Amino acid sequence: MKIRLIIFCLSAGLVIAGCSDVRRDPGRVYVPDMGPSRAYETYDALDSNKFTQNLGELGRKIFYNHTPVAGTVARGEELPFMLAKDAAGDTTNYVASKQIENPVKSLDSVAMKEAERLYLINCGICHGAKLDGNGPLYKDGNGPFPAAPKNFIGDQTMINMPAGQMFYSVTYGKNLMGSYASQLTRTQRWEIIAYIKSKQAKDLASKAPAATDSTTSK
Repeated sequence: MKIRLIIFCLSAGLVIAGCSDVRRDPGRVYVPDMGPSRAYETYDALDSNKFTQNLGELGRKIFYNHTPVAGTVARGEELPFMLAKDAAGDTTNYVASKQIENPVKSLDSVAMKEAERLYLINCGICHGAKLDGNGPLYKDGNGPFPAAPKNFIGDQTMINMPAGQMFYSVTYGKNLMGSYASQLTRTQRWEIIAYIKSKQAKDLASKAPAATDSTTSK
């Protein structure tokens, strides 16, 4: 009984001693490269250069430029758009984007409402809530923006513009409009374009002359 009490007291003492203070020194690490990794800032050019140089000193040849491999799709990104932005003065991919169809074929009432909300937040300030190119930034020429934005409803060029070319413009920017790729996902961009096209079709249908009834007697 006495031996058990001694063992218990020694064990309790060791436990208390082990919990008495936080150990700041981790001690020696076996194979340190497999332990805590060296921290490198992904988007910092200086750290990137150090990263390359350090590996070069170790005799390892790598190529690292911060950008994803061409043709790859980032995790969580849907509906990839494979056309890159044209170089200055070139319009090859802009023209080719005409052939790309909108993968969002239709919007139900819920998706249409969300697309309208996204349009009003991101596009309506320039192109207007009515898609007439008269948003708050233009305001009939009285707003802070001097140039009239594109009129999606009254401009035949915009009415005839294919969805793929619209997507290219929203993704990379066009003329005075900047890119919205950082504000909207690919799916959201396609949904907004589907919303615009549906509004254009509805406006055209409302302006079309009524069909005459051939059976009406003269």
